[in-house]
Amino acid sequence: MTAPEPDAVVSRVNLANALTVMRLALVPVFVVLMFTGGGHATVWRVAAFVAYAVAAVTDQIDGYVARSRRIVTDFGIILDPIADKALTGAALVSLSLLGDLPWLVTIVVAVRETGVTFLRLWVIRHGVMAASRGGKLKTLLLNCAIGLYVLPLEGTAASARAVILAAGVLVAAVTGLDYVGRALALRRRGTSVTEGLLEDSDAG
Repeated sequence: MTAPEPDAVVSRVNLANALTVMRLALVPVFVVLMFTGGGHATVWRVAAFVAYAVAAVTDQIDGYVARSRRIVTDFGIILDPIADKALTGAALVSLSLLGDLPWLVTIVVAVRETGVTFLRLWVIRHGVMAASRGGKLKTLLLNCAIGLYVLPLEGTAASARAVILAAGVLVAAVTGLDYVGRALALRRRGTSVTEGLLEDSDAG
């Protein structure tokens, strides 16, 4: 959820945060539905798809609600990416455990997500790395692909979801490298500013 600087007087109890909490709460519901009936019963997979789709939709609207209503909070900024990664991670691991998705895909995405989170923490003293357009595209592609993999599809539909997934993984890898470059640039900029301030202090 990309958002402007939060207002300290805004209550944590608001619609945007409620949507984010709902997304996080849907994660265990989705996992249970995925493995009910042996993991491949059509009715339960469709139910799991509905849970995933509802959670994915909240990811697209909670940020907009927070910005448009000026109800951005630190709580929401912290919880939103946690909910996103929990949902995506749970879905990928579940699909891999059920044999519907190669573990390589799950590992690549997990490494990318963990790495970006680490980079954001690494540069937090120097600036905030907001989600890029590529990052948002990655999320959209992966959400679409994962949702389609949850459904028991065959034939052309199954081939189409594989193409969407491949595009999502490719964008994930490329944007991951972009985040590395942005993080290094922020660190260099922050170090240069700090050194300049020290030199001014010494000169004074």
